[in-house]
Amino acid sequence: MEFIDKLLLKYCEDNSASESPALQKLNRYTHANVLQPRMLSGHLQGRFLSMLSKLIGPTHILEIGTYTGYSAICLAEGLRPGGKLVTIDINPELEGVIREHIAEAKLQDCIQFIVGDAYQIIRTLPQTFDLVFIDADKQNYAKYFDLVIDRLNPGGLIIADNVLWSGKVIDDQARIKDKDTIALHAFNQKVNADTRVEVLMLPLRDGITLIRKKP
Repeated sequence: MEFIDKLLLKYCEDNSASESPALQKLNRYTHANVLQPRMLSGHLQGRFLSMLSKLIGPTHILEIGTYTGYSAICLAEGLRPGGKLVTIDINPELEGVIREHIAEAKLQDCIQFIVGDAYQIIRTLPQTFDLVFIDADKQNYAKYFDLVIDRLNPGGLIIADNVLWSGKVIDDQARIKDKDTIALHAFNQKVNADTRVEVLMLPLRDGITLIRKKP
């Protein structure tokens, strides 16, 4: 869900950095061939993720939820030389699409794509992270946060997507009946109350929360 007028959104996109040709190709492919293309980060959010990554200059990035690989490519644009992004998705059906477009962006040497259960896989990863992007099954956001917070370097950033959930988080009925809404509302309250982090929620697309681990 977009919370901004479409014409204003286009104005923002027109006055922001352009997508790379590889991202433009992936954007078109996703909308033409993949179910639920609204899950794609898209131009404006993608440039936002890229900008954050470039400002941080991470060596290690973790992405939980890959979809078609658009956000992974955006985040990888900010990696330090020799850095690595690990992206995990439980759905094997899009693996070919993901690998093809990562190669198209010439990022195959710095993006590691893993198919499987992120909650189990993250436990096996040896590295700590400078940047984590959570964009997977909504009912497990709190579990992912608990799993990665101690693996996040001081001053590191967790980005959580879809935290407004099409506005349902302020719908009283949805907050007691819809499992995803219940989970996201609980997650939003949980991280905002956590004294280890600083939190900023933004109404960008379907809502993005920035969670910075205090030094």
